[in-house]
Amino acid sequence: MPDQQFLEISHVDAGYGRSQVLFDVNVSIPWRGGVAVLGRNGAGKTTLVKAIVGELALTKGDMKFDGRDISRRQTEERVRMGIGYVPQEHSVFARLSVRDNLAVGALYNHDAAAIDRVLAIFPKLAQRLDQPAGTLSGGERKMLAIGRAILGDPKLLLLDEPTEGVWVGVIDEITERLIALAKEIAVVIVEQHLDLALRVADYAYVLDRGRVALQGAADDVRNDKELLRYLAP
Repeated sequence: MPDQQFLEISHVDAGYGRSQVLFDVNVSIPWRGGVAVLGRNGAGKTTLVKAIVGELALTKGDMKFDGRDISRRQTEERVRMGIGYVPQEHSVFARLSVRDNLAVGALYNHDAAAIDRVLAIFPKLAQRLDQPAGTLSGGERKMLAIGRAILGDPKLLLLDEPTEGVWVGVIDEITERLIALAKEIAVVIVEQHLDLALRVADYAYVLDRGRVALQGAADDVRNDKELLRYLAP
């Protein structure tokens, strides 16, 4: 990994009630570039992302973001500090129009041109501004969710399964946008689509039963003989 780290996760345990999911997890995220978090279902990927954004409390360990301890900070504080999050589900306001969804995302962004830049990134949204978000296709909803998160001007963007339920013809479009975004900010992508994740990412972590089982440069992880063992159902 690059020497300059933006998010440092050290010896973290986390879970749900009495059910521990993460065990002594150590992860470093650079200030710019893509990082993939891989693993089979139930490996702890979503739990890790929720712990980063503050939706789950840590039971052990600590996190530092941009040099500041965020281990006990609330989600809203983390968002204001520059952590954006696109969850796997329920990531748009279905009854609101595309325009209003973007307006919600822009509440903390005083840059008047920010929405125009998002529409330039995802031109399909510009054609759907007055359409209720719930009537969009799966791919368009994902674009809207990502666009809304970008409007918060994040320094770190967390994406949980950004292509789930997306038609294959749209996946490449989303992938290209994420590759471009990762040249500007830190992007952490949790994704079952292995090729997509490793196209976006410069570095990858593979979780197995809540522990980091494999890590390294994206190309090295892709070619590691152990990878398929950790991804197999």
